[in-house]
Amino acid sequence: MLSLKKMTMVIMPKELSETKGLVAVPKNTYKEFLAWQKKTKSVKTFKPTLSDIKSLDRARKNFVKGNYITLQKFKDELAGNSR
Repeated sequence: MLSLKKMTMVIMPKELSETKGLVAVPKNTYKEFLAWQKKTKSVKTFKPTLSDIKSLDRARKNFVKGNYITLQKFKDELAGNSR
């Protein structure tokens, strides 16, 4: 015979199981997730403006055409060392 003292039972509403989805995880895992979520929400992300997007598109087109200089050439020009 099965002992109910050793078994954990969870009863969940039928509508929750069918529509919302339920995920059961250990408490420590859930705490780690909450800490990660809090940390990632505090990180600011870059959201380009329409002008930024247009500038980046123009830069990519110039790169494909070969209209660019290397960083070393730029540094040399700033230092007055034309090659």
